[in-house]
Amino acid sequence: MSRGAVIAAAMAASGAAGWVLWSLRRRYVAVTVRGPSMEPAFRPGDRVIVRRGATPRRGSVVVVEQPSGEDRLRGVPSARPGPGRAAVDGHRWVIKRVEAGPGDLRVTDSGETERIPPGCLYLLGDNPPFSVDSRQLGLFSADRVLGVVRRRI
Repeated sequence: MSRGAVIAAAMAASGAAGWVLWSLRRRYVAVTVRGPSMEPAFRPGDRVIVRRGATPRRGSVVVVEQPSGEDRLRGVPSARPGPGRAAVDGHRWVIKRVEAGPGDLRVTDSGETERIPPGCLYLLGDNPPFSVDSRQLGLFSADRVLGVVRRRI
């Protein structure tokens, strides 16, 4: 094999590896858990892999943008984050478990049954005394979900 062919093959392999890494970064992001709200499942300092764009289901753990006070008052969801790092930086993300999703029924604290409306999630922390979640904030917009936790790393 000529030197030019070797260089061409190396450049092609490098380009393919770069494309694979770029593709993975668009689909997955590593997140560090902060705070005790998801103990014992996840502890402060744990790192998790989050799959962007995955559909949250009852029982799955999601990383979601915490709504601001103004958003809660207006009930207006923000635009879904894009794939780049800038979409992750500059937001306050929380990690919570999906208790109920669109169309699911849940029993309220007063014993009544309510159906979760389209585009909304009822999210809870696994450690209630240390969690600020749907019990205090109400429903979260599904548009605010960064992704679903796939595994601890």
